[in-house]
Amino acid sequence: MKTWMKRVLIVVIVLAAAGGVAGWYMSRNGQAVSPFRTAEVSRGDIVVTISATGTIEPEEVIDVGAQVAGQIVSFGKDEKGKVIDYGSAVKEGMVLAKIDDCLWAADLASTEAQLAQAKAGLLRAQADLAQLQARLEQARRDWERAQKLGPSAALAESAYDAYKASFETAKANVSVGEASVGQAKATIAQVDATLLRAKRNLGYCTITAPVDGVIIDRRVNIGQTVVASLNAPSLFLIAKDLRRMQIWVAVNEADIGKIRPAQPVTFTVDAFPGETFRGEVNKVRLNASMTQNVVTYTVEVNADNSNNRLLPYLTASVNFEVARRTDVLLAPNAALRWKPETTASTEAADAAPRTTGKRSKGGRLWVTAPTGVKPLKVETGLTDGTKTEVSGEDVTEGMAVVVGTGNGVQTASASGDTRNPFLPKLPARQGGRGPGGPPM
Repeated sequence: MKTWMKRVLIVVIVLAAAGGVAGWYMSRNGQAVSPFRTAEVSRGDIVVTISATGTIEPEEVIDVGAQVAGQIVSFGKDEKGKVIDYGSAVKEGMVLAKIDDCLWAADLASTEAQLAQAKAGLLRAQADLAQLQARLEQARRDWERAQKLGPSAALAESAYDAYKASFETAKANVSVGEASVGQAKATIAQVDATLLRAKRNLGYCTITAPVDGVIIDRRVNIGQTVVASLNAPSLFLIAKDLRRMQIWVAVNEADIGKIRPAQPVTFTVDAFPGETFRGEVNKVRLNASMTQNVVTYTVEVNADNSNNRLLPYLTASVNFEVARRTDVLLAPNAALRWKPETTASTEAADAAPRTTGKRSKGGRLWVTAPTGVKPLKVETGLTDGTKTEVSGEDVTEGMAVVVGTGNGVQTASASGDTRNPFLPKLPARQGGRGPGGPPM
């Protein structure tokens, strides 16, 4: 038994030694560990966007208030017969709430009594005017007879003057009576206006829906007293149509010049992770706001909500599509930024574009070579911050370009000097150079 175990142990040792020799031989004649990290040039679409944050708002919201003061005594009912509450669907003219109308009904009754009194006053004034007109007629006849007789033995001079004065007084009294009738008519008109106001105030005690829509906010409760003074208290918020929503996006002044009407927009909300919604720019509001010396403009984005998934006041992460290119070669931005240490000072002008969406006249990619790396000049286009559009005679899809150093990926070496990746690396000689890499 012991002899058999010794033989097995010897076989294992021999196989291990043979594997080590084979690995050393392969490392000397086959493959080398490259000090460079590489990535492939791919083909695809690139979209340049501006990112911002906004709030989803109903496209049109009606603020229903109260024009009279009083206590809320009841709520109306929606189309389904349920008490008006959050999310209730309402139709134009439907009762939303009622305010206690005792005081306003009393005002109306008092005004109606005043109107009846004013109408009675008019009738009295008209009757007085008729009497005064009759007296005027009598005084006129007496004066005409006095004029025929004249001051004589049959009519004393004092009587003559009395008839004349009576006639003049009667004419003045008729004028006073006519004025009284006009005053009574004006009083009736004034009371009519007060009556109309009283009726309108009584009608304001019943709050009705001004449009068809959905109640998105109810701001009062039964028993609560509303006070309408300088500002009308808000009772309900009605969204006219939740099938169309808007996103109010705050855009920095540095990016507002790239926003235009009908511009495509994509956005996401935390309520539906992984789902992307689409919309388009409606308009840019000109009333900018400043917060901590940062100027922002509000951009209105219209979005379809036919499925009613989007809810009011959700926070949206919005991307405005500034430019798009399809079926182009794309290189990682890290590849355009990378340069060998020996050329870092002389090739500074070939850096990758740093501003998202801007175009650059040219750039440089680096590819591996038997002696290290070699440059490849390219024309750069749009960039989305991760990848950049590149073009050039020597650029092809799938080409490996250098993005960094020190990843330990195996690459072929034409010098024949290879190393086994499973063996520990030996330290480099002082002043030496790694295989195909920069000085160490």
